[in-house]
Amino acid sequence: MSDLSSQTKADDLLDLRGTPCPINFVRTKLRLEQMPSGSVLEVWLDSGEPIEQVPNSLKVEGYNLQSIQDCEEYFSLLVSRPETL
Repeated sequence: MSDLSSQTKADDLLDLRGTPCPINFVRTKLRLEQMPSGSVLEVWLDSGEPIEQVPNSLKVEGYNLQSIQDCEEYFSLLVSRPETL
């Protein structure tokens, strides 16, 4: 594990393994909108299209990607809601 993952604590976890695109992006965005500004959400995504599409879509929407970690069977994405969104 990297030092970043031990320093950044997620405020909530969203397990979207098995969820197809674009539903996984929509669910991630909805959860982030419900969280206070500056909160960090950990999202678990499948390899392939989900990990390729969701991070890019979140960046376009103005969210801050903190890290992407390959956990072998899935990817863990840490994303935060900016103060001004």
